Amino acid sequence: MAAGNHGEVVLEAKKSKLKPPPMFKVILLNDDFTPMDFVVTVLQTFFSMNREQATQIMLKVHMDGAGVCGVYPNDVASTKVEQVVAFARQHQHPLQCVMEEN
Repeated sequence: MAAGNHGEVVLEAKKSKLKPPPMFKVILLNDDFTPMDFVVTVLQTFFSMNREQATQIMLKVHMDGAGVCGVYPNDVASTKVEQVVAFARQHQHPLQCVMEEN
């Protein structure tokens, strides 16, 4: 009888392994004070974008009010949000960076 129960536990473990972890979008929000060049620098520094990619995202943030920088697992996304906000504050910019489940 115990072996049957053990088999169910293994089956449950396999099921949960197949489900991918939730992913989170890291999003920059527009404001009227942060310079466009600074946003491009943030995108290149923290999201490994080239200048062209970074400029496109920066323009999306500027025009649409928000732009997705990337999609990451929870811990990576929250670290990136913290790094961007800390970097912006060091340079006296009010740039907002948030994350939401994808």
